[in-house]
Amino acid sequence: MKVKKVPLREVYVWQLPVRIFHWVNAGCITFLIITGLLIAYPPAILQADGAQQLGYWFGYLRFTHMTLGVILIVNFMARIYWLFAGNKFARWNNYVPLTKKQWRGIFDTLKVDIFLLTPKPIYDIGHNSLAAVTYGGLFIMLILQSITGLCLWAPTAEVVGAGMFEGLAFKLGGLMVVKQIHYYLMWFFILFIIVHVYLVFYHDYIERNGIASSIIGGWKFIDTEIVEDYQKELLKEEQIKKEKALVREVKKEAENNDKIISES
Repeated sequence: MKVKKVPLREVYVWQLPVRIFHWVNAGCITFLIITGLLIAYPPAILQADGAQQLGYWFGYLRFTHMTLGVILIVNFMARIYWLFAGNKFARWNNYVPLTKKQWRGIFDTLKVDIFLLTPKPIYDIGHNSLAAVTYGGLFIMLILQSITGLCLWAPTAEVVGAGMFEGLAFKLGGLMVVKQIHYYLMWFFILFIIVHVYLVFYHDYIERNGIASSIIGGWKFIDTEIVEDYQKELLKEEQIKKEKALVREVKKEAENNDKIISES
């Protein structure tokens, strides 16, 4: 595929907390899948008589799985905070299609990624709209997987709040039902990883903007025109904020003057 060369500018997109979240998340999910599969399908050799020589291996496996789950939950809670405290590219409104521009971006990206209707790449500074919505769905799946995991852990946990999740498991149909939900959600994450890795390198190839390396260093190489439009948008937003602040200040001053006149 031939890609038209365009002048690019380096833009700092992914802040350090976002990059830390990504790699902690990736590591936890990967090893949670591995340990989860071993729990669901213990190797035959570990079920034989000789397995006793390995000692309390299954207990350690479950402990590792649960520890990784706790790390994942804490990491995800930090990411939720950063949805409101991060820069423009990390904020929550990127992951919810609220504008016509976002919906247009979703359909345009589908033409490239899924239907292959056009070889023209979709350039965005942060996530493209389709990726952002997909990550929003991933966040929801992480919440569901965390809840079902806590429900499975609750009966053997001696911590405050365990009873709440044990009761929730009962409401959902019992531990066997929760276990099945937890298991099927694991396959969603396996599928997501495969598609995610493929699309990252695919977009890195057709866009030539360093998308793969950006999650390590934080920088992407963006079309100069897009960067200039982005900077104009930032200036416009900043001007609007200043105007609103000025209006509030004038309004407050007027209220103070009215109060002084009424008291005199």
